[in-house]
Amino acid sequence: MFLDEVHLFAKAGDGGRGCISFRREKFVPRGGPNGGDGGHGGSIVVRAIGEFATLAHLYNRHHVKAERGQHGRGSNQSGASGEDVVIEVPRGTVIRDFESGDVIADLVAEGQEIVVARGGRGGRGNQHFATPTRQAPRFAEPGEAGEDHHIRLELKLLADVGLVGLPNAGKSTLLARISAARPKVADYPFTTLEPYLGVVSREGGMRSLVFADIPGLIEGAHAGAGLGHRFLRHIERCRVLLHLVDLASLEPVRRQVEILRQELALHDPSLAARTSMLVGTKADAISDPTRRAELTGVASELGVASTVISAVSGEGVEGMLELVFALAERG
Repeated sequence: MFLDEVHLFAKAGDGGRGCISFRREKFVPRGGPNGGDGGHGGSIVVRAIGEFATLAHLYNRHHVKAERGQHGRGSNQSGASGEDVVIEVPRGTVIRDFESGDVIADLVAEGQEIVVARGGRGGRGNQHFATPTRQAPRFAEPGEAGEDHHIRLELKLLADVGLVGLPNAGKSTLLARISAARPKVADYPFTTLEPYLGVVSREGGMRSLVFADIPGLIEGAHAGAGLGHRFLRHIERCRVLLHLVDLASLEPVRRQVEILRQELALHDPSLAARTSMLVGTKADAISDPTRRAELTGVASELGVASTVISAVSGEGVEGMLELVFALAERG
């Protein structure tokens, strides 16, 4: 199951209370306070690791609670601190405050972590409050309450190149052609129901890029139409966007490109300025020879590169990859 968003209520452990105790030993005329400190409460930590690809392992984990600190004891014995709870998430996970939506952290590096709820400090025992004028303090500090935080975890895939297009534009077929990924391929809309990643290598693995295929976009996707709106955030990190245009479709090339660019810009204005290229697909099925020229004309107006391929026959695929690698290396 591809799960890219979960809500969690994180409750850190409370600190243990300090102890009120006095030293009492036979033949020791002056005792004095010896109450130990309470232990600190455990914290809630979110850590990014490469072992997970989705947030599915957190599907039924709605509440996360850390251990409280143990109370202090006599003879100056401090209570044990509570264990921290570590929530492991995939690299690329964004942590937001559930109420405000503010970003708390963006975990993109292996091992990167953040404390989302800090454990309470343990209270001090009465040994700390003895003074020359108050030699037998009969009080100690209570432990502090641990923090609690309602958070939302959102996964944004870490990919270099994003494949975007209308339903049945050939994104999944292309990904399967150029990588070892095996997304579902069929001739009906919304075949792709979840994002797929594929690694494409050149020169014996010396150069490689991660390609992301997201479900097809339709007009109004940014507002919830179709399926692609749920996955638009997965291309926000991509350096290059390939706009796949179905040259065998009855939909004019210009109209297809307008829909894609509009939906991307409405979702995130920065995507409209992202390095991109128009890729005409299904060259093996083109019945109207003017479609290639139409694609070139639209690309020229937009000031972007263009190419025509057939993911089925392989026509133009190698040339397209060279262009993509060059675009990615330029930034």
